[in-house]
Amino acid sequence: MLRPRVGVAVLTMGDRMPELSALLASVAEQDEPAARVVVVGNGTALPDLPGNVTVVELQENLGVSGGRNVAWRRLRDFGDVDVLVDLDDDGLLTEADVFRRIADLYMTEARLGIVSFRIADETGTTQRRHVPRLRAGDPMRRGLVTTFLGGGHALSMPMLEETGGWPDAFFFTHEETDLAWRAIDHGWKILYEPRLVLQHPKTSPARHAVYYRMTARNRVWLAKRHLPAPLVPVYLGAWVVLTVVRARSVAGLRAWCGGFAEGIRTSGGPRRPMRWQTVWRLTRLGRPPVV
Repeated sequence: MLRPRVGVAVLTMGDRMPELSALLASVAEQDEPAARVVVVGNGTALPDLPGNVTVVELQENLGVSGGRNVAWRRLRDFGDVDVLVDLDDDGLLTEADVFRRIADLYMTEARLGIVSFRIADETGTTQRRHVPRLRAGDPMRRGLVTTFLGGGHALSMPMLEETGGWPDAFFFTHEETDLAWRAIDHGWKILYEPRLVLQHPKTSPARHAVYYRMTARNRVWLAKRHLPAPLVPVYLGAWVVLTVVRARSVAGLRAWCGGFAEGIRTSGGPRRPMRWQTVWRLTRLGRPPVV
């Protein structure tokens, strides 16, 4: 088997240029170089970037899902990338062996579809929400999981072709779970590898104005697109209860309810329910698709 070639994709809205420059420098310092590096300006023009970087400037912001699909297709067009690594534009690779470790992982497992990095802040701390499993107490516990972290991950190019890539309509939030469920339904594995670290400032997703609405809308779309019919009301009912219990502001809850209703009324894409075998697989991995 030939050694997998790694390509890198970064989305930016052009408002974090010092952080983007530092990230690209950390990419260039890897001891196993990336075959390609693509930076997508999501609805923005970009200044000059290093000569080895392919720049794609989009006229409008297509969101996380749409922008990542643009990057994936550009890397696919080059024809010399086997594994795509997505990195947040305000992240940083603190070790020089990240791409080498990724290539090693994909060399040893033919059906490895997705590798999730560990996200850590400047102090080395990993927030609970950045551990892709229900039992999140130990961020250093490696293993197979049912979803992955958007800020730093690796994706098999054949897996992306087989599953169809990111869900364009989602724009932002739950796009990782949508892709993860499709990958697992197609027989691919998702590995959480805490030794692969992306340093990232400590943040809250609620800092985005559209967070509550899109979280609820996309949660409904996720269920409608992928769950067997009997599980759809169970999944959505569980999240209604959890959201009400966790709500910290009336305004946030109101936005969430509006997004939930929008998800019921509208379609996030074609319905292709997962097999019951996949439901069982997700359950055995520790996260049944009802919560």
